[in-house]
Amino acid sequence: MIDSPLPRQISKEEINSFPLARFDGKIRLITQQKDVAQAVTQLSKESFLGFDTETRPAFRKGERHAVSLLQLATAEEAFLFRLNLVELSSELTALLEDETIFKFGVAVHDDLKALKRLSPFQPAGFIDLAKVAKNLGLQNLGLRSLAAIVLKVRISKGARLSNWQGKELTPSQLYYAATDAWICREIYVYLQEGGKLEEPFLSLSGPATE
Repeated sequence: MIDSPLPRQISKEEINSFPLARFDGKIRLITQQKDVAQAVTQLSKESFLGFDTETRPAFRKGERHAVSLLQLATAEEAFLFRLNLVELSSELTALLEDETIFKFGVAVHDDLKALKRLSPFQPAGFIDLAKVAKNLGLQNLGLRSLAAIVLKVRISKGARLSNWQGKELTPSQLYYAATDAWICREIYVYLQEGGKLEEPFLSLSGPATE
């Protein structure tokens, strides 16, 4: 299954020894409804997209917030949709339902469940990298661990618990959100192009991975 074996697990110390990776392409922040359709048109030209969401953290029992941000990334651009300012519109849900455009993320089930609370849709073309990694025999399945194991880089998680519904997102939040989506795409492309996968990703996708 793996022609050049990947380590099955990795320690925090090993992760911290790797260079920090940060998305250095163009970040497109979508805050107005009029800009959604054009962004989706651009994204629909792609075959592979990195996928992630961000939600304002809840610190009290029973507290729950709606998804604040949807991130979809190509190799060179990251589109960040502020879902507290724009709707999860029909254009966006059509993209999320498109089985010909493959969207790579980690633990996508929870992200999709939260997005469907905003607007019902039938996800398709989603690939959960945690499941791909498990099929490869890896034991550390979180995004930070997978980035280190596969790409030998470290990604920052510093902005994870920040306020994603703030009036303005900080540069650190923008880079964090863009990097998380982009690195998902990069992990899969590396595995595929490096011959690490015995079977094509199509066999892992099918209908929505939930």
